[in-house]
Amino acid sequence: MRDNVGIVATGVYIPEKMMSSKELSERSGIPLEVVENKLGIKSKPVPGPDDHTAEMGIRAAKKAFEKCGIDPGEVDLVIYIGEEHKEYPLWTAGIKTQEALGCYNAWAFDVALRCGTTIMAMKVAKDMMIADERIRTVLLAGGYRNVDFIDYQNPRTRFMYNLGAGGAAMILQRDFDKNLVQESTLITDGSFSEDVAVVGGGTKQPMSNEVLEQNLYQLDVLDPEGMKKRLEQKSMDNFVKVVRDAVKRSGLEVKDVDYLAMLHMKRSAHHYILKELDMDEDQSIYLEDYGHIGQMDQIISLELALEEGKVKDGDVVVFVSAGIGYAWGASVIRWG
Repeated sequence: MRDNVGIVATGVYIPEKMMSSKELSERSGIPLEVVENKLGIKSKPVPGPDDHTAEMGIRAAKKAFEKCGIDPGEVDLVIYIGEEHKEYPLWTAGIKTQEALGCYNAWAFDVALRCGTTIMAMKVAKDMMIADERIRTVLLAGGYRNVDFIDYQNPRTRFMYNLGAGGAAMILQRDFDKNLVQESTLITDGSFSEDVAVVGGGTKQPMSNEVLEQNLYQLDVLDPEGMKKRLEQKSMDNFVKVVRDAVKRSGLEVKDVDYLAMLHMKRSAHHYILKELDMDEDQSIYLEDYGHIGQMDQIISLELALEEGKVKDGDVVVFVSAGIGYAWGASVIRWG
């Protein structure tokens, strides 16, 4: 059996409703100049009344199918890569996605690694396709709207004011000889596992009037100073580490990388990572008009790069991300 797994098509769904930097500045009390230049947000999509989490992934998947000759009936496996904050609690969104798209010959499940989910799912999908000859075509799809959990009056979550909403999808196929998925590297560090959480609504503190009144149903940072001190340099180091390792495992060197599809983060961190990898600013796209749409950022970045001609046949593309918890991941793609 050949080990080639390629990306047949991608799709992105972005809600029409946008929050401007001016509105974010007014809601948070942060000066407009800081919002745009330091946080790096000029605008970001926020969900409209019908922009539900799994539904946004379904809309993105429809766009992916429209771009290629794959029929939904050919899909063998659907992996939901969206957030756990979705239409219903305790609900497998992958099965709904399968049904909505007509992937009647597939089976489905959900995966989660916060904003590292897409990269993790690409590795899971590739490994499953190589290990199981019955799985040839896999759909990754999901949505993100964790912006719902942001209280702009809580300065402890300031680094998450960039959260937005949207959906993305990717169709992968074994023995597809284009856009080849190479190797992936993932790191998790449990010492940060309870630094960021929605403390209300779980088994430790079930939903109640008190949870609602005290805003405990929104994201919070339990030890902001301690987390910043422990995480800041480690996170930057791990971003660089996963890229270098994934590239090496793919038989390449960092200098071979043509494009870095990176999640949205503060502007200085984006520049720092490019500098550490000895890459130019035009080898990535800063998502200042989108903010951070979680694990959808890498697919959004890739589509923008293709539209702008930053990615061409033969280029080496690297997806890189980090997720609360904390997790870091990178995947290498040989485009074209």
